[in-house]
Amino acid sequence: MKILNGKELAEFIKARQLKQVRGLRQAEHIVPRLAIIKADDNNRVIDTYVWLKRAYAEDILIETNIYTESVETMRSRLEQLAGDDNVHGIIVQLPLPAMFDTEEILAIIPPSKDVDGLVGDDFTSATPMAINWLLTGYGVELAGKKIAIVGRGKLVGAPLEKMWHEAGYNITSFEKNDGQDLKQQLPEYDVVITATGTPGLVNSAMLKPGTVVVDAGTASERGVIKGDLSDDAYARDDLTITPPRGGVGPLTVAALFDNVILAARRQAEARKRI
Repeated sequence: MKILNGKELAEFIKARQLKQVRGLRQAEHIVPRLAIIKADDNNRVIDTYVWLKRAYAEDILIETNIYTESVETMRSRLEQLAGDDNVHGIIVQLPLPAMFDTEEILAIIPPSKDVDGLVGDDFTSATPMAINWLLTGYGVELAGKKIAIVGRGKLVGAPLEKMWHEAGYNITSFEKNDGQDLKQQLPEYDVVITATGTPGLVNSAMLKPGTVVVDAGTASERGVIKGDLSDDAYARDDLTITPPRGGVGPLTVAALFDNVILAARRQAEARKRI
């Protein structure tokens, strides 16, 4: 088994980002700043993700402000942050509880501050960028391969499908409820990316020998974060596969902060043109 260790790659990226942020602070007198908005619902998994982002930001000298908002206050908070020139990036930690209108909330974020890459084309979506980094870092060639993307969500599947179609790759997308199709067709693919948030959806029988498997799915099961792959996939020694922890996740955080740095750099360039 070959492990696609995103945590190792993220450390190299973090060192590069620290140098870039120091340059912005010293040469441009710009302090990159990210605002994270989350729902006031005491979701432990969401809180863990937010904590990881804040810790990463501290390591590379990016300032992070976290706002916990209700249905009544989230819109006004986003509007205030959208107009604040000291805030370079804004993200809403997804998924939001059902009482929030997610599309309406995300639409408030200006494309120039949408560092998750969800509402415009100013930035590449963080998780698809992370998946590209991971496969490139381990020398996985996608050209000429049959690629399956399982899940077409806003954060991963849909933007990854768009990115790879534009790159000319041979892609088929599946929905998470395509159970029979997954069982019958997934074993035909050389590369499988899964991102449904359904623990154990993809099992060993669905993967042909030598498959490259990237599990970008996350869900909470009894308070434990789980991916889409079942445990039996990890018993095989012929797969190239992301680990249960430390695969796509660390690189997604790194990709997010690449976008924050880019947003701050764009502001510095805009100042010079004035």
